[in-house]
Amino acid sequence: MARPRAATYDDQRDRILHQAAELFALQGYGGTSMNEVARACGVSKAALYHYVRDKSELLALIALTHVGRLEQLTEDVLRERVSAPQRLRRLILRFVDEYAGSRHEHRVLTEDVKFLGPREQEQVVAAQQRVVQAFADVVREIRPELAEAGLHKAVTMLLFGMINWMFTWLRPGGAITHDQMGEMVAALFFGGLDAVRPQPCTATPTLTLAKRAPAATVSTKRQPAARPRKPAVS
Repeated sequence: MARPRAATYDDQRDRILHQAAELFALQGYGGTSMNEVARACGVSKAALYHYVRDKSELLALIALTHVGRLEQLTEDVLRERVSAPQRLRRLILRFVDEYAGSRHEHRVLTEDVKFLGPREQEQVVAAQQRVVQAFADVVREIRPELAEAGLHKAVTMLLFGMINWMFTWLRPGGAITHDQMGEMVAALFFGGLDAVRPQPCTATPTLTLAKRAPAATVSTKRQPAARPRKPAVS
């Protein structure tokens, strides 16, 4: 008979996933050991294996949980009874807001999926494709002539190009907030450069470039790292 889970099991597992995502994002999946994950989480390695089978399952849970949140967020917005332009604007703002609190998970999703097994990769990519298709459907509703010309998916991918890589330079607590960036992206996407209106900043904006180079959008291929990587560990 299986031992019942503690009431705090899910909360503790979420903390482990978040801490592991930060380590994977900063050091790379191959350069992070389970010993390091356990130490960062303040638990023993044996206790860590109570929540995940191995490092591969840990990576899968991080990626699937994050993309699952994005998919649920998309479904929530699509259920709102608003016009198509309002839905798309809401999707943009909600995604940028979500990325503010999960930039490490998002980096893992975009850069480390290639380390998963075929089955897990298929699950992640399928969820990503459903999200992209949902955005594209709204774009098609707003501009049906783009769909007729076969351009609505390309326009959608350009939109994701604006928001998917914010984690490489935009940091919470900086001079420009994620809320401001969300509004800027929406304005730029709907109205072009003339639609972007300056907003007051509390300090001079600075760009903090990430140490790991971003991979190509949608593809799981990683670009060469900007610094020496730790050797792969398990």
